[in-house]
Amino acid sequence: MNRRDLLKALAAAPLLSHAGSLLAAPATNAKLLFVFLRGGYDANNLLVPIGSDFYYASRPNIAIAKPGADNGALALNADWALHPALRETIYPMFTGGEAAFIPFAGTTDLTRSHFETQDSIELGQELGGRRDFRSGFLNRLAQSLNSGNHAISFTDQLPLIFQGGVQVPNMGLRSVGKSGIDARQSQLIAAMYKGTPLQQPVSAGFAVREDVTKELTGEMQAANRNAISTKGFELEAQRIARLMRDKYNLGFVDVGGWDTHVGQGGANGYLAGRFDELGRGLAAFSQEMGSEWRNTVVVVVSEFGRTFRENGNRGTDHGHGSVFWVLGGGIKGKQVAGEQVAISQATLFQNRDMPVLNEYRAVLGGLLRRTFGLTPAQLEHVFAGVKPVELGLV
Repeated sequence: MNRRDLLKALAAAPLLSHAGSLLAAPATNAKLLFVFLRGGYDANNLLVPIGSDFYYASRPNIAIAKPGADNGALALNADWALHPALRETIYPMFTGGEAAFIPFAGTTDLTRSHFETQDSIELGQELGGRRDFRSGFLNRLAQSLNSGNHAISFTDQLPLIFQGGVQVPNMGLRSVGKSGIDARQSQLIAAMYKGTPLQQPVSAGFAVREDVTKELTGEMQAANRNAISTKGFELEAQRIARLMRDKYNLGFVDVGGWDTHVGQGGANGYLAGRFDELGRGLAAFSQEMGSEWRNTVVVVVSEFGRTFRENGNRGTDHGHGSVFWVLGGGIKGKQVAGEQVAISQATLFQNRDMPVLNEYRAVLGGLLRRTFGLTPAQLEHVFAGVKPVELGLV
């Protein structure tokens, strides 16, 4: 193998992150999948404020009709209803106590920049101080749980949220195919690093690739004969579940396509299609987890919400407050949780957005503390300076 081929091979291999060392197995059976909806999804059409006339006045073209109307929203309680695209997937989970929603959630970052706000959430650090871009909060959680080799990012590149002192593998599963590096080449590359500080990370990286490939090979060969969909996130979520069910306690995946400035649609249309695909994926994940679903918590977030009023292009622009999802077989679901306020023009943030009343670090701190039994010192390591909020979901 020449130098050019070696560099290409190394670039293609899903090696572990460069810093830190692998640790022993975690002392908990709990599992967490963190799903990041990149683009800032319109939470106002996900969790519909059916008691607000202001909502319908603000969205003459894209509002979701009230429950009982044709293709209307799915009532959760007297104030809130769910987008009808989730009728067959997330709604049954909610009524069965396996799903909950947290409105008015998000970060106090006011930039409305996709990239900066995504960074803020993934880092999980206090705003106003110096940012350490080598320390994402899921990596700090892995450190606290002693679960470095039981964490994985289902992405093509290691995201900021998993950067840090613990080595975390990453591998995109959307298009799993034949590796660009065969077994002989893997052995040659590993031999080149023998006796160097990189020997262990390189060997471990190839081990992860081989392990994941073996896990999925049978499923890929049978896909055309099995009664499963190959569309988008649903198949990816099934693959994620197969790996997390047996091998991993912490997982991360991101899903794009949520920046709906134009032609967003209402009960039908572009956004409804994204909700449908996401819902099918999350439902497939829960089913594929089998008995481990009762030990699993799924958290779905986005960097921010959208403007409460629709724009001139029948879409919505960058906003502020959002809605978090919490799913799991053992959670105390069937709730719309957290601090809330009646929605009107007077309660909008800067006369345009949903306000943030449930700060994300406090919300996630409470969820993680209960899910993993974190000590005060461990929680402080994950979210320094945070006062966790207990919402009674786990």
